Amino acid sequence: MQQPKRILIVDDEEDIRDVVRVSLEEFGGWLTSAAASGFEGLQMAKAESLDAILLDISMPDMDGLEMCRRLQTDPRTQKVPVIVLTAKVLPSDRLQFIELDVAGIITKPFNPVTIWQQVAEILGWNS
Repeated sequence: MQQPKRILIVDDEEDIRDVVRVSLEEFGGWLTSAAASGFEGLQMAKAESLDAILLDISMPDMDGLEMCRRLQTDPRTQKVPVIVLTAKVLPSDRLQFIELDVAGIITKPFNPVTIWQQVAEILGWNS
């Protein structure tokens, strides 16, 4: 039997982390861990074996763009696909996401019942 996918959710808003976690675990059947900041997320990403990271862009201390850059410079984390979770998607942001080679973008507000399907679609995990 295949091991369930492991996903790290990085968002400074606890409500968002909780809603995403429930969707990914209950509907997707995946294992999740959560971090409340870019620094915490970076430490967890280096310590855990992950299949993907859902990353908020607007966070205090270290924003998602900076975390993404740091993930890509570390051999332990550079191959982990990152899906950006963001409320603001300006053309300039999209350009930065392309440069950072993110796997995909999910905009807030998202549908908590279907976000796991968006993740599976972006990552090609549909069975």
